[in-house]
Amino acid sequence: MKLMSFVITSALLATGCATQTFYINPSASASSVPTKQQEQSFIFRGVGQTESIDAAQICGDSSKVVKVEATYTATDGLFEFLTLGIYAPRAARVYCAS
Repeated sequence: MKLMSFVITSALLATGCATQTFYINPSASASSVPTKQQEQSFIFRGVGQTESIDAAQICGDSSKVVKVEATYTATDGLFEFLTLGIYAPRAARVYCAS
C-alpha cells in the first residue's frame, strides 16, 4: 500500500500542467465556457503525430474565433506515467465570440 501511494504521489509530482493559449481575435468577447472541447489521444508521447481542429468551421467564420487552447493536466500526466508514455492524452478548446 505504501509503495502504491509512493508511486501515485511521485507520478503527480513529476508531471506538470501546461496551457498554451492562442489569441486570434482578442478584441471580441468570449464566454468562459469553450464552444468546443476535444480530447486528443496520442501514442508514444505524440512523437511525430499531429491533431488538428478547424476553429473557423466550429465558430462559423474565422472572424468569430476568439482563442484556442491546448492543455496538459496532471491527470493527463498520470495516464502517461502509468502507461510508460504509450498513451498521452491532451485537450483542445475553441472559444467563439458570443
